[in-house]
Amino acid sequence: MDFAGKTAIITGGATGIGFALAKQMGRAGARIILFEPRENRLQEAVTALTAENIDAKYLVGDVSKAEEIEALADFAWAENGRGDIIVNNAGVSGGRERVLGMDMAEARALYDVNFWGVWNGISTFGNRYKADGQPSAIYTVGSENSLFNALPKTGGAYVSSKHAVLGLMDVLRREAPENIELGLIIPGWVKSELSELQADEAMDTDKFAAIIFKQMQAGEYYLVSHPYNVVRMEERWAEVYRAFEKYAPRHEGDDEGDIQLWVERTRAGRKG
Repeated sequence: MDFAGKTAIITGGATGIGFALAKQMGRAGARIILFEPRENRLQEAVTALTAENIDAKYLVGDVSKAEEIEALADFAWAENGRGDIIVNNAGVSGGRERVLGMDMAEARALYDVNFWGVWNGISTFGNRYKADGQPSAIYTVGSENSLFNALPKTGGAYVSSKHAVLGLMDVLRREAPENIELGLIIPGWVKSELSELQADEAMDTDKFAAIIFKQMQAGEYYLVSHPYNVVRMEERWAEVYRAFEKYAPRHEGDDEGDIQLWVERTRAGRKG
């Protein structure tokens, strides 16, 4: 993606990863629109971006409300002619209680932002992109928790919301028209207001954004940063593979039960 002259909308963009990405994209020539509920933080962020000669605006709103995301799109089209890029960055970090002790109202409130807020952004902007056919991009901020549980216990609501985002984006990348570039941003432990664990070992937010932005420019889908994540991924998948090796080992003709191959064979048969 060439960001020069494009308009990038970033939800939850006044602080943390969203603001760091705003600086990267703005320095590459993008015009920035930030969106979140805290107007004072939005004003601070826009002032800082403007000081770097970055074209920046903001709109106050809540990603969990579909009508406010629609208003955000209207704002981008009215102010800048179009909103070429949406970065679904807004998220909350609550829900760290154990699964069996979690307050369900709190869990649903977390999903309203972390999952349904993402889907609102995808749906509103994605359908506009599909309709006009112009070069566009949808980026969504997942987490290392999209791939495994970063903490061995607790966090069922947060971790499952990020797993859900992974699944949603995985389906979208197979359905979206070619004019829409897609990317799933996978932060590891980064210093931000969202992180409940603050320590020097966490990656600096600006360093993280610089790593990710190079991958955005290169058109990558998985946008990654923390090398040790592969160890945790291998731990999870090694256990899964062992289960298959023991109870469902590969054998001649086992592809009959694969739904993707069945669909391909069925479609081929219809064409024939």
